[in-house]
Amino acid sequence: MTLAYETVSENRSFGGTQGVYRHKSQATGTDMTFAIYLPPQAEHGRVPVLWYLSGLTCTHENAMTKAGAQEWAAEYGIAVIFPDTSPRGEGVANDEAYDLGQGAGFYVDATQAPWAPHFRMWHYVTHELPELVFDNFALDRDAQGITGHSMGGHGALTIAMTFPERYRSVSAFAPIANPSESDWGRKQFTAYLGEDKTAWSRHDSTLLMRERGYPGEVLIDQGASDQFLDLLKPEALAHAMMERRQPGAFRMQEGYDHSYFFVQTFMGDHIRWHAERLG
Repeated sequence: MTLAYETVSENRSFGGTQGVYRHKSQATGTDMTFAIYLPPQAEHGRVPVLWYLSGLTCTHENAMTKAGAQEWAAEYGIAVIFPDTSPRGEGVANDEAYDLGQGAGFYVDATQAPWAPHFRMWHYVTHELPELVFDNFALDRDAQGITGHSMGGHGALTIAMTFPERYRSVSAFAPIANPSESDWGRKQFTAYLGEDKTAWSRHDSTLLMRERGYPGEVLIDQGASDQFLDLLKPEALAHAMMERRQPGAFRMQEGYDHSYFFVQTFMGDHIRWHAERLG
């Protein structure tokens, strides 16, 4: 069954189309908004896909407008999909803190009250939204990569290591690298998944790297002047990659912080990285 959606907006960009769309999600029980950039090559056939997962407090819009992805995506003929970061709306659980609740879904399926009814972002990003976009847009299901920033980098890495046969390329910008040992993780995992840390380990890229790694190369960029280094814990993931002898690159970028200025600077590198691996 083809899932229905409505068009919120479509704008011409670098010869392609930046669209924003809305649909009723069975996974979250809410309306969900997402964005897709289709490069000009999509007018002639299906194109590779790069999933971009955003960070805390973001919606579909932040990276769409700030990351500078469209020019590079048009050059390399790759589509970029920007999902939202959580369910939203009346009746959806929330918290006064910026790092829990709406805008902070952490790409997990919550099992605890009051979050469980709507906070199913793992299923939404890995199953429901792909079903919708591949049925309705000129996208190549067999050429998928995934990336993200901060909380979204955490999601990209954990998803890619869980479904390596699906995601042929993976990268991350300043990921929350070891959430089980960080206040950006322990708080949210306890709220969403409960006290059992075995449920947390499936969503910790450092632990997954030690356990299974990724069959291809991994690209990670981290700003050396990031104001959240103590929460991101990049050294834990870097050490896990070294211990496993994981192919790829973990690059500390001197002078860069956690902002979208950092993401913009290296977005071209990341899209090129994915395009080379997605064909």
